Amino acid sequence: MSAIFHAGISGARGRMGRAVSAVLDAREDVVVAVRFDRGETPDLSLCDVIIDFSTPDASVELAQTCAERGGPALVIGSTGLTPEQDAEILKAGEKIAIVRSGNFSLGVNILIGLVEHAAQRLDAADWDIEVLENHHRRKADAPSGTALMLGEAAASGRDVDLADVRTAPYNGITGEREVGKIGFASLRAGGVIGEHTVLFASEDETLTLSHSAIDRSLFARGAVAAAAWVRSRKPGLYDMQDVLGFRQA
Repeated sequence: MSAIFHAGISGARGRMGRAVSAVLDAREDVVVAVRFDRGETPDLSLCDVIIDFSTPDASVELAQTCAERGGPALVIGSTGLTPEQDAEILKAGEKIAIVRSGNFSLGVNILIGLVEHAAQRLDAADWDIEVLENHHRRKADAPSGTALMLGEAAASGRDVDLADVRTAPYNGITGEREVGKIGFASLRAGGVIGEHTVLFASEDETLTLSHSAIDRSLFARGAVAAAAWVRSRKPGLYDMQDVLGFRQA
């Protein structure tokens, strides 16, 4: 069994906070030392790491506080941060270890690593890349944030900027597909939690890499895995590619 560590939960009464609580409470190697929400003042010294699914403002405030006191480490899952807030998280990472990600699914993050490696090895002159995603009818944005992460991974593998190679949605008379472009397609239907596929296609063959979410608790389990990893790391801003070993931490 791994050494026992002490964790805190920020945004503990929210949907993801409750999911993280359930995962942590089921583990024998974790003591949940504090559970709190914005406006509350927990004793941070009780924690080796805090998992934060709160709000952008609360995440920045927590990161600044932890950085000022030299700990604990953080796992940040809040989304919708502004560039200025991103900069504050990066600054805090100079003093403490932080894992930040827009998707804590272990499977999705393995997929991201595989997509980058495939794109490195499959020549853009011969292989087209399309990112397809399917979500429930209530999702308001498209493409999904995860689809864009996959597109960024493919672009990174080809050493290009996604903004320069992303195609507009196909509609009407579009003409021939441009070489080297990365396309996106979105579906919205029913209660689908999330399905993502990256298609690499040449004239002779296709390679399909895909992931389907079955239960929303998978995101909480990934965040807990990140917490177990980051609690003993040196200061820096990390993501799930570091946690999974796709990069040298």
